[in-house]
Amino acid sequence: MDIEELRTFVEVADAGGVSPAALRLGVAKSIVSRRLLRLEQELGVQLLARTTRGAALTEAGATFRDYAARVCAEIDMARETILPTGELRGRLRISANLSFGPTHFAPVIAEMARRHPQLHIHTCYSDHMADLIAEGYDCAIRLGYLPDSTLLARRVGTIYGTLVSSPSYVEAHGSPETIEELLTHQILMQGTETWQLMDGDRIIAIHPQGRFKADNSIALVAAAAAGLGIARLPDGLIHEHLASGALIPVMKRHPIPPAGAYVVRPPGQHPSRKIRVLTELLIEHCEQSPYFARASFA
Repeated sequence: MDIEELRTFVEVADAGGVSPAALRLGVAKSIVSRRLLRLEQELGVQLLARTTRGAALTEAGATFRDYAARVCAEIDMARETILPTGELRGRLRISANLSFGPTHFAPVIAEMARRHPQLHIHTCYSDHMADLIAEGYDCAIRLGYLPDSTLLARRVGTIYGTLVSSPSYVEAHGSPETIEELLTHQILMQGTETWQLMDGDRIIAIHPQGRFKADNSIALVAAAAAGLGIARLPDGLIHEHLASGALIPVMKRHPIPPAGAYVVRPPGQHPSRKIRVLTELLIEHCEQSPYFARASFA
């Protein structure tokens, strides 16, 4: 039984169809179909019921999927164990934040690819919160305050944030000093999120409102600089704006509690060596990068 056939079957089962599985694997749909056909012929059972909308597991397929996934995981672990020290191969699928990812994490991922020429890295940059299991990612780089979940997380750095607005907004509307005053201002948000602010040693949760929303922090930087309101933004995105005076800090008496940058992965016994290497590289990068330090002028 061919390991690539098993791996392909698991990808199709998890992705729900041949087309998305082919995209994950980086091969043609015809190759995926041939691998599935050979596997079903060898087993003598139908594993997937093909439909116009995709592929659904049969009863036999649902049972076999878990065994096939464990076999693939064991083979990957065995390969890592016998490889020369430091050598990585295979495939690593990463989900990363769009606002920070291309500028702050992409160089680390590129360096990992340079050091390990036999490793295939596929990274998706999006502010959409990917379902790692359903979408077939090995891990994700996430920012903020992690919600409770079954995912396993390793902190790689600290994210500091600041409440900011433009000088023109402050001139027109004033600078809030209290949380009550803040709630009367125009707030630039990514959705209906809850904000956390420090009140002495206590963390207070508030639910601000605003007419301008965007699902990307870079868009909120532009909105704040245009004088549309007050935004909660990571220091790593606004260093230059603060230094030039295009944005100014507000609510200094109620700072934002530090958040984190994390590598998260689906639950399992042990992280693969590929994920461990990525994690260590990110920790080293965050320790050395000024973008993961508190802005001195915040």
